[in-house]
Amino acid sequence: MNTSPTPKATRREWIGLAVIALPCMVYAMDLTVLNLALPAISAQLRPSAAQQLWMIDIYGFFVAAFLITMGTLGDRLGRRRLLLIGAAAFALASAIAAFAESAELLIVMRALLGIAGATVAPSTLSLIRNMFHDERERQFAIGLWISAYSVGGAIGPLVGGVLLQFFGWGSVFLAAVPVMVLVLVLGPTLLPEYRDAHAGRIDLLSVAQSLVAVLALIYGLKRIAEHGWSAADGGAMVAGLLVGVLFVRRQATLAYPLLDLSLFRQRAFAGAIAAYGLSSLAMFGVYIFVTQYLQLVLGLSPLQAGLTTLPWALAFIVGSLLSPKLLQRWSRNTVLVGGLLFSASGYLMLLALDGPFALPLLVVATFVMSLGMAPVFTIGNEMIITAAPPQRAGAASALSETASEFSGALGIALLGSAGAALYGWRLVPALPTGLDAAALQAARATLGGAMDVAQALPAGAADTLRAAARAAFVDTVQAVALVAAVLIALAAWLAGRILRGPGAPRVAQAIPD
Repeated sequence: MNTSPTPKATRREWIGLAVIALPCMVYAMDLTVLNLALPAISAQLRPSAAQQLWMIDIYGFFVAAFLITMGTLGDRLGRRRLLLIGAAAFALASAIAAFAESAELLIVMRALLGIAGATVAPSTLSLIRNMFHDERERQFAIGLWISAYSVGGAIGPLVGGVLLQFFGWGSVFLAAVPVMVLVLVLGPTLLPEYRDAHAGRIDLLSVAQSLVAVLALIYGLKRIAEHGWSAADGGAMVAGLLVGVLFVRRQATLAYPLLDLSLFRQRAFAGAIAAYGLSSLAMFGVYIFVTQYLQLVLGLSPLQAGLTTLPWALAFIVGSLLSPKLLQRWSRNTVLVGGLLFSASGYLMLLALDGPFALPLLVVATFVMSLGMAPVFTIGNEMIITAAPPQRAGAASALSETASEFSGALGIALLGSAGAALYGWRLVPALPTGLDAAALQAARATLGGAMDVAQALPAGAADTLRAAARAAFVDTVQAVALVAAVLIALAAWLAGRILRGPGAPRVAQAIPD
C-alpha cells in the first residue's frame, strides 16, 4: 500500500491559479456587460428588436451548447491547449466585435465569444484537478475559482459603466483583450498540460446531437421566460428533449462517449449535481424578481441597484473561501446540507419584504442566501471532478456547468412565468376602471408595463395603479421566494439522502496524474 504523502502545490501552481482565474472573471463579465452598452450600440448600428435580443442571448446560448463538447475535447486534445485556443479566439472575437459596423457582424462575434467562452469552465476546473493534489489545497483553489466568477459578475456592470462614461461602446469588448493576451503569455509556462492518452475519437454525431438538444432547450426556456408560452417555443423544447434522448441513448453504446453516464452511478457525483442544479434553479428564478424590485418598487437607479447586489456577490466569495475551513471540522455532507438550510432561511426572510425596512432586509437576505449556497458550488464542484476518473475530469466539469446553465434557464422560465401569472392575477381586482384593452394587457403583463401605463393616466388613477402594481409585485416576490426556499430544502434533503445512503462511497483523494 502506498503511504507516500500527497504532494503540496508550489508557488508555480498558485500563480498558475491566478492565471486560470483571469479568463473566468472575463467570462462572467461578458454575461452582463453588454446590457449597459446596448443603448449606445442601438444608436449606432440600428438593430431590429430581434437583433437586439440575439446580441444579448446568443453568447449564453452558445456557451451552454458547447460546454459538453469542449469538456471532452479538452480531455482528448489537452486542457491547457484548449484553454489557450479559447483565450486566443476570445481575444480575436472581442477585438472584431469592438469595431463591428453592423448588427449582423456583432451577433456573429457574440456567438464566437460564446464558443470560446465554453472552453473556460471545463478547462480551468479540470486543470485545478491536475495542479492541486492535496485535498484541502484543491478545495481552497476551487473556492478561488468560484470567487473569480463572482467577482466578474459583480464588477461587470461597474466596469462597463466606467468604460461607457469615458469611451465608446466598443470599449466593453476591448477590456477582455489584454486579459486574454496575458493568459496566452503566461499559460504555457505556468499551467501544466494534461490529456487522456487513451482517448478515442470524438463522435461527431454525438456532438451534433448535444448542440441541437442544448440549443433548442435553452432557446425555448429563455423565450418562454421573456415572452410567455407559445407553440413555437414549446415545440423547440420538445424537439430538444427528443434529440437529447437520442443523444443519451447513443452515449450508452460508445466506447468513448461525450457524456459518461457511469458518473451518475456514483453517489458523490449524483448528490453534488442534484444540489447544484436545484440551487441554481432557485437562485436564478429569484434573482430576476429582486433586480426588478430594487428599481421599480424601491425606485433605485440602475447603479444603486447594482451596488445593492454587491453583498450578494461578496457572500459567494466569503462562503467559497470559508468552505475548506468548514470541512476541517465537519463532513462534506454536513457542510452541504447545513449550507443549503442556512441559504433557505435567507429566502424565507424575503417573506417580510413589505415592511418598513425592506431594503436592509433584502441586503441581509441575499447575503445569507449566497453565503449558504457557496459551499454547494465550491464543495460540489470539487466532489464532481474528484468523483470522475482523472482522464475524464474535463467532461465531468463540463457536465457540472451544463447542469448549472440548464437549471438557471429553467428557474427563470418556470419561476418567471409562474410569478408573472401570479402578478397579473393579483393585480386585476385592484386595477382602476376605464383602462382600454391594450393598457389593461400591458399593466397585467409586467410591473414595468404598469408603470408605463400609469404615466398616461390622471394623477389619482396613476397613483392607484402604481400602488396596486407594486403591492401585487411584492406578493409575487414573496411567493417566488417561498417556492425557492422549498426547492433549496429539497436540495438539502436529496443531497443528504444520496450522500448518506447505503453504500455511499467517500470521494476519492486525488492522486498525481
